[in-house]
Amino acid sequence: MSHSAELLAMPQPDAGHIEITPSVLYVGTPVALITSLNADGTTNISPMSSAWTLFDRVVLGMTSTSKGRENAVRDPQIVINFPSPDLWPKVEAIARGTGRNPVPPHKEKIGYRFEPEKFEVSGFTPQESTVVRPLRIAECPIQFEAEVVACHDPGGDWPRERPEAFQIIETRVLRVHAHRSVVVPGTSHIDTAKWQPLLYVFRHYFGTGSDLGRTFKAEA
Repeated sequence: MSHSAELLAMPQPDAGHIEITPSVLYVGTPVALITSLNADGTTNISPMSSAWTLFDRVVLGMTSTSKGRENAVRDPQIVINFPSPDLWPKVEAIARGTGRNPVPPHKEKIGYRFEPEKFEVSGFTPQESTVVRPLRIAECPIQFEAEVVACHDPGGDWPRERPEAFQIIETRVLRVHAHRSVVVPGTSHIDTAKWQPLLYVFRHYFGTGSDLGRTFKAEA
């Protein structure tokens, strides 16, 4: 008998699991604010939470209709800014905003609006970068200046009922900035007792404790 057959034959403990079909799969990832360069030289801010890191690479998932993706493909320099939990109201202040004009129909349908002045609307402070052109966000304790090194389309069959596709954008981190308050003095180490990322959990904002609030797209 094969190993898989043995497992099927064994009595399975009831762990209380049920099958569900959630509309999103954001089990809990840090919020990132991607700053990118618009065609006119101004800086766009794109809130997102589909990011993961490996060595000096940060891989981002961005919808094909987003201004941030358009900018990153056209001018492959970005800053990945990581906000702390107390900044969630500023993040949510631009959550409905898009730099695309006209607003893509599927975004307009759920309440997005054209917003070219995201620094002004959010209250974030622009900060000059050192090796890339897009501005950093001064309030974010950790900032990665990065370059785009590859863009990939999603594999498999993308559902036809979804009007937007996405691209997987691979970036290389060129420079890391961290506020001195979250750095172990005299080192290049982040003090994990002092740094807390803003987390995005099934469309709710969390720090490391209670629910801080919800994005406008939250269903419950």
